Amino acid sequence: MTVTTLAQANWDRLGPSLAEAIVDTLIMVSTTLIISGILGLGLGMLLYTTRTGGILQNRFVYFIVNLLVNFVRPIPFIILLAFAQPLTVMVMGGSIGRGPATFVMVIAATFSVARVVEQNLVSIDPGVIEAARSMGASPWKIITSVIVPEALGPLILGYTFLFIAIVDMSAMAGYVGGGGLGDFAIVYGYRAFEWEVTVVATLIIIVLVQAAQFFGNWLSSKVMRR
Repeated sequence: MTVTTLAQANWDRLGPSLAEAIVDTLIMVSTTLIISGILGLGLGMLLYTTRTGGILQNRFVYFIVNLLVNFVRPIPFIILLAFAQPLTVMVMGGSIGRGPATFVMVIAATFSVARVVEQNLVSIDPGVIEAARSMGASPWKIITSVIVPEALGPLILGYTFLFIAIVDMSAMAGYVGGGGLGDFAIVYGYRAFEWEVTVVATLIIIVLVQAAQFFGNWLSSKVMRR
């Protein structure tokens, strides 16, 4: 494959659509990461604190939240898009387009974030938490002053991994007209038999993922050195 090969597509016609696809992908991914990052952090913290021996131990709450995470998280995203269609239509007013696709992406990512957060928090030394409890610190104080700071570095790496998974979701959202680079590659590349268009869209996704991975690794190392 050469530069000449990639230039065979009519980029004067496709250029604006490609730019729009990049913007759509960035909007879907950033919106999903922010919303699911907050919701997933809350769920993951709830899983960690309500488990047996946790500072808010509650077997019933843990059982319900854990069951919910285990139910949603294993569903492949492409199937979840169809499975959640009635809910998507009820909440978003439709099931096709960037908004509905982002809504389902948030659902999928939230439960993945919750499990990643829980797994990272479990690795915290219990002695650090017990020391804070013995000094009379409240659960909220322990969460904000001990648990989150102790797990911040690994959490950043976890969120970096999830960012990459969300980019993957945004590409699959193209199958339901969700917009973004996935939709661009399918409509203008695969269905139009323009292989070079698919290659360009793929390369842009790779660059986006590599940039996120580099930044996540750098930020995590900075945090863990403190």
